[in-house]
Amino acid sequence: MSTGKVTFRQAAALLAERDPVMARLVAGAPAPRIPLWKESNFESLVRGIVFQQLARPAAVAILGRLISAAGGSLTPDSVLPLSDPVLRKVGLSARKVISLRDLATKVRDGDVVLDNRRLGHLADDEIIRRLSTVKGIGPWSSQLFIMFQLRRPDVWPVGDLGIRRGYGVAYDIPTPTERELEPLGEQFRPYRTTAAWYCWMAEAVIAGRTPTLPIGDDPILLAHGVARRPGSGGGA
Repeated sequence: MSTGKVTFRQAAALLAERDPVMARLVAGAPAPRIPLWKESNFESLVRGIVFQQLARPAAVAILGRLISAAGGSLTPDSVLPLSDPVLRKVGLSARKVISLRDLATKVRDGDVVLDNRRLGHLADDEIIRRLSTVKGIGPWSSQLFIMFQLRRPDVWPVGDLGIRRGYGVAYDIPTPTERELEPLGEQFRPYRTTAAWYCWMAEAVIAGRTPTLPIGDDPILLAHGVARRPGSGGGA
């Protein structure tokens, strides 16, 4: 995986040279694996909305039913004609229906830009600002989109409890708040995405357990498989 001219694996080695705590995490955890999922930027954000506060199997099932209801693909034009009752029937909560409809409307109307060429000219903070205008998408969701979908190298999602807890365990301090963790990440620039990866796995490494990767199989591909199987369960 690449962070510009530096791969994520190389970034891990550079962080390990700088910091003995990070060196321990790098030695004890798998190298960063940020896969190239076969999903559009719109699909990625829809997935983020669907997966909020749900166990992965239930979320994949709901996503599969949503794909089926949308005619086999997720685009603003395929989502917007779906009525609220249909969206509720696939398993989305009322709040997620509002979020999904707001996202699709703003992308269709050009208020939220998801074209990769245009996104390439926007700084992370500007992307976060624009995405955060969508109901149900905040800074944390936006940062994960930038990290895992756009694969940018210097993202530090301080709103993620797993990262805060992992940092606290690794550096033997109380779990920092978002405000406290923000400046603590400065030492990891310009490779904060890689540092965040290892913070996610820090609790397992320090405890001597095998870390669980924060990324699983491609959820859109899984959901397409679910969409082809009638009667998949789950609810939100």
